[in-house]
Amino acid sequence: FVEQIRKQSVKDILTLCRASPDKVSRFADALAMLFGTEDSHELSGVQSSMFSLFSINLKGALEGIFGRLLQISEEEDNSEELMGVIRERLLRFLVVKLKQMGDLEKECEDLIMEQCKKLLEDVTKDEFIAVMELLRSLKTMTTVQSRQQLVEMVVDQAALDEPFEASDPDCVDRLYRCIKSKPVFKNVHSRPFVQYICDHVLPVLKDVVSPDEETNIQLEVLKTFAEISEFAGDVDKLDKRLNTIFSALLEFMPLPPSDEKEESTTEEPKLNFSQVECLIFAFHQLARKSPGFLTDEVNGERLKDFRVRLQYIARGSQICIKRLKEALQGTTGDALKTEENKKRIVALKLFTNITMLVKDLMHNPPSYKVALTLSWRPSREIKPAESNETAKTLSPGQKRTITPITYDDANGKKSTPKQARTLYQPPGGKFSDKAGTFTNFSRGGNRGGRGRGNFRARGRRGMSGSGFYQNKL
Repeated sequence: FVEQIRKQSVKDILTLCRASPDKVSRFADALAMLFGTEDSHELSGVQSSMFSLFSINLKGALEGIFGRLLQISEEEDNSEELMGVIRERLLRFLVVKLKQMGDLEKECEDLIMEQCKKLLEDVTKDEFIAVMELLRSLKTMTTVQSRQQLVEMVVDQAALDEPFEASDPDCVDRLYRCIKSKPVFKNVHSRPFVQYICDHVLPVLKDVVSPDEETNIQLEVLKTFAEISEFAGDVDKLDKRLNTIFSALLEFMPLPPSDEKEESTTEEPKLNFSQVECLIFAFHQLARKSPGFLTDEVNGERLKDFRVRLQYIARGSQICIKRLKEALQGTTGDALKTEENKKRIVALKLFTNITMLVKDLMHNPPSYKVALTLSWRPSREIKPAESNETAKTLSPGQKRTITPITYDDANGKKSTPKQARTLYQPPGGKFSDKAGTFTNFSRGGNRGGRGRGNFRARGRRGMSGSGFYQNKL
């Protein structure tokens, strides 16, 4: 009987609000409390009534919802858990319903921005993700000023003024989740995050602890770092930070094995191409602003050593490209959509990206002109005209020639170092028997901390997502 009265009251609220639109905020606050109900039918009715309030007085309804989101009750022992459920459902409701309403009035969007700033002072990981999604959906985010405000909010949440604890999963996850809000960096600088990663994360990358067993957090951080490096702007102490990126890159780009080593062991070299793509891309993005890092006379030995490593990694990439193309040859339609072939396509993009970046850096002096899409991101769709133009360059039955990667010698002439030995052997194991068999890593959620710079934990796990392919030779 009590439930029936409550359900009828929810319906009657609309009549009262139409008669008194100025009271919408109070009724919205009352309806917001009912978002904690366990009855799915009642919850559906409450959500429907709340959405109807938007058409009566949108600003008033938003004031009531955010008032409830920001309120913390201490009257009952289970209030924290109940408030967590209410906050989560209210945020999801706002994200979905405000998108359905289309463009909002500036007054309402300003209210959402102001209230979200307050909300971000104490949020769980899932709430943080929902708030970011809500803010990015606003029309005002088309302006650089608003996106810059959003970046500042994320920077504050990430607590970049605090030390980075590589062994603390909560600290690592907090930074990763904040940087994953990278869409806000469009036309605004991601400089604070780029500088922080250079100064505090890359030097201890090997010690970074994953928030869960399924996540390769070191690779995920590098992927995100590569993505935001495009929007770094003018980085302070650029040469010092370039050196940090360069040193991290060399860790994954070994020198070719010596004759002695080749004779003493049959073990094949292991190259982490996924990490190489991330770091060489970030280096390519930032080094263009300081070309002297490689070309200054005092850096001659550095460039010479780097070119040897580049050629070695390029040979491995070109061999893998050949094997992947052979594996994909003749595969069309639905056959390309199988999980195995999807991984092969991503891997082909990865090795192609590395080859293109190596060619740029092998120029004399090194060039920074190539523009590409990182392998895990959606590729730009090729227009029919571009496809036809490419087809015109080859005659029927003609094979595309592969240009070997070379560099200029001291006399300015193009040369390909003559090797009496093979610096790189085709990878064995998976790549020799069946090209393109890769390992897929999944990304899972974890709990956060509490307070500024930490996500508040309520015992609920975060959202999980798909991880990124990584292969080792």
